[in-house]
Amino acid sequence: MYEISPDYFLERFLSYVRIDTQSDPRSTSYPSAARELDLSRKLVEELRQLGLSDVELTGDGYVMATLPGNVEHPVPVIGLIAHVDTAPDVSGANVKPLIHRNYQGGPIVLPGDTEIVIDPDMNPDLKTMTGYDIITTDGTTLLGADNKAGVAEIMGALHYLTDHPHIRHGTIRVAFTVDEEVGRGVDYFDVKHFGAEYAYTIDGGAAGEVEDETFCADSATVTIEGVNVHPGYAYGKMINALKVAARYLDSLPADALSPETTREREGYVHPNTMRGNVEKMVIDFIVRDFTVEGLKEKERFLEELAGKVAGQFPGSRIGVSFSESYRNMKYEIDKHPEVVSYAMEAVERAGLKARKGLIRGGTDGARLSYMGLPTPNIFTGGHNFHSKKEWIAVQDMQKACATIVHLVEIWAEKSKQKD
Repeated sequence: MYEISPDYFLERFLSYVRIDTQSDPRSTSYPSAARELDLSRKLVEELRQLGLSDVELTGDGYVMATLPGNVEHPVPVIGLIAHVDTAPDVSGANVKPLIHRNYQGGPIVLPGDTEIVIDPDMNPDLKTMTGYDIITTDGTTLLGADNKAGVAEIMGALHYLTDHPHIRHGTIRVAFTVDEEVGRGVDYFDVKHFGAEYAYTIDGGAAGEVEDETFCADSATVTIEGVNVHPGYAYGKMINALKVAARYLDSLPADALSPETTREREGYVHPNTMRGNVEKMVIDFIVRDFTVEGLKEKERFLEELAGKVAGQFPGSRIGVSFSESYRNMKYEIDKHPEVVSYAMEAVERAGLKARKGLIRGGTDGARLSYMGLPTPNIFTGGHNFHSKKEWIAVQDMQKACATIVHLVEIWAEKSKQKD
């Protein structure tokens, strides 16, 4: 078990979170916000200082680099990936990270806004952190551990490997992506140029988790056409599309099929935007399930509901269309079971109990897995992502760094046994 000092990553992490890298869902540029590249350029310089080769900032904003292998037998090239952008939900500007040394339990009141309290009763993992060093913000912004913790942990592991050349490993490719938080993280990612055979996103949550499942995801558009006439002469003629839309939404189950009523392996249909007027309304949904079959079942529900509601407003028309977003990466990763089993072993070697998890969302890895690069997700140790209550323990970041080091060592070991 490698005991990795915080010196390898902590100063980096604290400097990274102070850089505002929020992506912008309204932007049509790529990256969606030029500020994301402020961190990317910093990482280019740090990778060069570590002595990595092939360091580049691509025209699309990806940072890529190579740590050459130090073994003579063939080892698959392994990729390590994290994203530099933070979520647009909560401000990521002027982040003031705080370290609560030797946490002794109880609520953590954040001084920048004392109404923001991280309560152990709402954060069960915090109850196991007695004696740990907890990093939060002052309560006025998110922290950005999603995914700057992953960035810092990869950089820390690379630093450790370059300082300890006796640790045997194959060639390692590194990539830091942009725009993951707005669903466009690998839109222009060149898998062939990256050159890895297998990869891992370091972008998960609680310590010890290896995630090999994501939702299957589609977008749905419900288009409602009414009839608009002058309201003074509307008797018997007007069909108000707003009212039809209200009926459609009100007909959704109150206690099921929504994000606020589902958990674990349960999927949902989620209306997230609505626009229009009396004549025409459009409701945008996201549809989620862990299986394609479950996804299609939910889409049939939306179509059947459209027919039912349209029947209640004679003369109205309701159309439903769907577009594919991403699919559960497990369908692809299961074809390469060693990718997950080696990660689980690495977690155990780092001194943690390994457990498989699932992501109630998507990752860069989900799309990369369908682009020919099987990419499960490994924990960072972060909690309450996208929130002013975001927190992470220094000791869990140490374990994440150690897991990465053990992982590349395991690939070298197992490949030699097969050779």
